[in-house]
Amino acid sequence: MPAVLPWQRDGFSRVYDARPNLHALGKAAEFKGEISMFNRFRSMPATAMAAVLGCALMATAAPAAAQKKEKPKKEEEAKGKGLTASKGFAPALKKMTDASTAKDAATLQAALGEGQASATTPDDKYLVGFYQLQLGILNKDQALQGQALDAMLDSGLTPPENLAVYSFFSGNFAYSAKDYPKAIKRLEAARAAGSTEANIPVLLMDSYLSSGQVDQGIATAKTAIDASRAAGQRPSDELYVRPIRALQAAKRNDEMLTLMTARLRDYGQPQVWRQTLFSVLQASPAAGTPKEQESLTLDIMRLMRAAGAMSERLEYDEYSALAASDGLPGEAVAVIQEGEQKKVFPSTDSKLAARRDDQRARAGNEGSTIVAYSKQPSTLSNPKTAGATADALVGYGHYADAIPLYQAAAKGAADKDMWTYRLGVAQALSGDKAAAKATFGQVAGTRKRLADLWLVKLDASAAAPAAAPAAPATN
Repeated sequence: MPAVLPWQRDGFSRVYDARPNLHALGKAAEFKGEISMFNRFRSMPATAMAAVLGCALMATAAPAAAQKKEKPKKEEEAKGKGLTASKGFAPALKKMTDASTAKDAATLQAALGEGQASATTPDDKYLVGFYQLQLGILNKDQALQGQALDAMLDSGLTPPENLAVYSFFSGNFAYSAKDYPKAIKRLEAARAAGSTEANIPVLLMDSYLSSGQVDQGIATAKTAIDASRAAGQRPSDELYVRPIRALQAAKRNDEMLTLMTARLRDYGQPQVWRQTLFSVLQASPAAGTPKEQESLTLDIMRLMRAAGAMSERLEYDEYSALAASDGLPGEAVAVIQEGEQKKVFPSTDSKLAARRDDQRARAGNEGSTIVAYSKQPSTLSNPKTAGATADALVGYGHYADAIPLYQAAAKGAADKDMWTYRLGVAQALSGDKAAAKATFGQVAGTRKRLADLWLVKLDASAAAPAAAPAAPATN
């Protein structure tokens, strides 16, 4: 047998081994358009901009235009309740106000030219920026909208009640232009100003990641995830997917798998389990003998089956081959029959049908006699024999009968973590969740990741079915 992971045989690796991207996570389509899911934030429609921005400053601009020679009181200016137009700017301001109210873009453009020429004070220039924004909304000109927002925000005159909205849209436009440092500055300002825009965490996270600040991006995602959970809400799937890709690209596999495990708590669909477990397969170090590597792969595929995440013929082929190789004919037959029943492949599949029949013949009457054999003192007294017998019992679905044998096997000096892990699996499959959780908490070594995943599965089994994970958006 070659010294490679068993899932690399028979073309299996050609389907799933595609490092360093996530195409190995089940179907490549699951992540194919992941980045495009962020594109929905890149181009906020002008109507939405108008609805949010509206005439937020009209209450301050109009009185300034109508004031004629009378200026607001100094204390009102200090409190930011109004803007003072200079005498020479007032006529242009009135024209801009009237044109904006009438939604007359052409007249507003002309009035803006006049206003830009006559603006002399910071207040004048701020008001020019405001009407540039209105013109940008009317003309659906995002570049002009961004310039206007920058002029207002950089002036320091933006009313506090508008800082969050203006900063958010400025950051959104910067993100759209891939100006990530500016996007970070504006989005952080929006958050500090109390913005409640639901998209800020995703945009901010992606801006950090896209600018190479991986740790800050992941910290932003985790903070948002924790906040959503604290509020009794399910975090956006986007807060998981993009950081997972960044960690995978950085070859930070342990952190990647930890985040994928956390994702399963919120998105426990079979396809997400499939993505996660194939990542575990890829990230697992090629340690130990080929037989030990096969044993770990078999446990991974058992969890995939328990999570309902097997969906391809190659998976049933590989799983049944591993079980057959490990001397577990009952499990090999059961896996193939399950694939046939789910119509993943026909019962006439020449390769799998031949293996099914061969393993059925090898099993003989083992399924009906193994329970009695398992209770013999000689079986329980030998840890290796006890463990092997327990594996066979699990293959036939005798989970409760396997528990005392795994307990006996775990007391031996060899492979304690493996037998402890499999004890937890038997307890979980028999319905004893409390015992399974306690057992999985004791697992160390190469199977600790799998034990953690089983804990997620046990916690989720009593919850309501989860909704589908975020689907990539189309442009």
